[in-house]
Amino acid sequence: MPFIKSVFLICLYFLSSSDIPKDKKIFISPVRIPLALSANFGELRADHFHSGIDIKTQGVTGKEIIAPADGYVYRISITPGGFGNAIYLRHSSGYSTVFGHLDRFIPEIEKFVTDYQYERKSFTVSIFPESSKFVFKQGDVIAYSGNTGGSSGPHLHYEVRKSDSEKPVNPLLFDFGTGDNIEPVFEKLAIYPIDKKTLINGRNEVKKIDLSGGHGNYYIPVENEIIISGAAGFGIKTYDLLNDSYNKCAVYSVELKIDSSVIYRNVMDEFSFAESRYINSHIDYETYMKDRVYFERVYLLPDNRLSTYEYIVNRGIYNFSDNKIHHVVIEIRDVHNNLSVLSFPVKSESHSEMAIPDTGKSDLILMPYNRANRFRAGNIAVSIPAGALYDTLFFSYKKEAPAPGMYSELHHVHNKFTPLQRSYTLSIKPVSIPAGKQSKMLIIMLRDDGAKVPLSGKMSEGFINAEISSFGKLYIGIDTVAPVITANGLYPGADLTSKKEIRVRITDNLSGIKSYEPLVDGKWALFKYDLKNNLLTYTFDPERITKGSTHSLSLKVTDNRDNVSTYTCNFKW
Repeated sequence: MPFIKSVFLICLYFLSSSDIPKDKKIFISPVRIPLALSANFGELRADHFHSGIDIKTQGVTGKEIIAPADGYVYRISITPGGFGNAIYLRHSSGYSTVFGHLDRFIPEIEKFVTDYQYERKSFTVSIFPESSKFVFKQGDVIAYSGNTGGSSGPHLHYEVRKSDSEKPVNPLLFDFGTGDNIEPVFEKLAIYPIDKKTLINGRNEVKKIDLSGGHGNYYIPVENEIIISGAAGFGIKTYDLLNDSYNKCAVYSVELKIDSSVIYRNVMDEFSFAESRYINSHIDYETYMKDRVYFERVYLLPDNRLSTYEYIVNRGIYNFSDNKIHHVVIEIRDVHNNLSVLSFPVKSESHSEMAIPDTGKSDLILMPYNRANRFRAGNIAVSIPAGALYDTLFFSYKKEAPAPGMYSELHHVHNKFTPLQRSYTLSIKPVSIPAGKQSKMLIIMLRDDGAKVPLSGKMSEGFINAEISSFGKLYIGIDTVAPVITANGLYPGADLTSKKEIRVRITDNLSGIKSYEPLVDGKWALFKYDLKNNLLTYTFDPERITKGSTHSLSLKVTDNRDNVSTYTCNFKW
């Protein structure tokens, strides 16, 4: 039977002309310095795709950020992590732009935000001003670059979104001065057996090959003959280089052809935030968890519903069983259409009669990906909703006796190498509860390096229940230790007359900081929270406190198990 009749054709998503920007010059650069990128759209990140581009700011904060087109501010967001200080503009073109990790806004917006924070008595705010409140012309300064939120260094996170859906769109589809004439790079090829009958060079296991070549043309070294018997899929490790930047970024599109027929095409034009976690099925998650290396699958797991796949035949899987030589071509491009090609032959063999070693899966619990699944044994229950698994799972479980500091057995819930799209419900029954400490108990994930990851949890019917997004080693622990407040340079009677600000570190040993309540002279005061540095910063404001006098500070910090620490002192300013 001809190949095209033996596969199931799935057209997941066809790019229409409405998805291509009609005017690619509607935006100018959001910075006034030379454009250099440290990350691009669709880059592979932990649990998500990068939703914008990262623009370098010459290693410093305070660079002017300008409106890339006429528009108005429709949202302002302040968070300890994430985008930090962020501003959102809406434009008449049907697109919106987002600017994250900002140091500060222009003075009129800064005052508006500060007044709002004092009114709500909260550092973390999300504000939606009237459309007429802050209106800008193209090129007007709106803010200044920074390093706030989850940023690991000074830069501007810049997004373009469709205004009606808030879907992020690849900013490099627009022409605002980003040039690139460098071909993307192939590093490695991976070949995956789809089932236990598939043999790759005589073995039922993943084969990874270092690639040779360059300047757009890549190949497998001659000593690496590939012989496949059965259904197989491919994966690739690649990167793209941009002009004026040494950072390794993501490729824009990937296409797989076998004997000149396209069976897989992925194009990173846009995606929705709701589907971004599908990255965990798009990549070889096990390799990432073991080696922190990204291999993109050039085929789909059964329940991968990511919308960026433009054309798929039989999930990108090919059945090698006809004793012929097949020609495989994988093409990768960047958004400026620079092309690199990997070509190699595959010798196809009919299924061998050789026995496949038993994997031991007969002792495990079969959990189909297309339904809800449940497991219960003794003091543990697991409830996995439909849509959480990307593929049928052979679920494993074992337990160990409690170690010191554990109030339940140590439960090995499957393993950390299997990804999940949605959280599951984990219920663990404690083997003992210290008197009066039930509210201090929580579920903890124990990492291989001994680090403890708090997962909260609530007691119900004798079990502590939590929504968890990964498998691993889990147990019930207890947190009775209050947060630590470290006020460097601040002590009773301190003279801070020559200072501009107060800095206080707040840390917690386990469950994490839930809230902090700062008062200066008995009134709420704006202490900005830098989560990545565990730092609170209060900038002296002569409009809110009187300079040249003695003031009182009270700071109450509460963790997620309601342990409380309080720091008080008087100071001069």
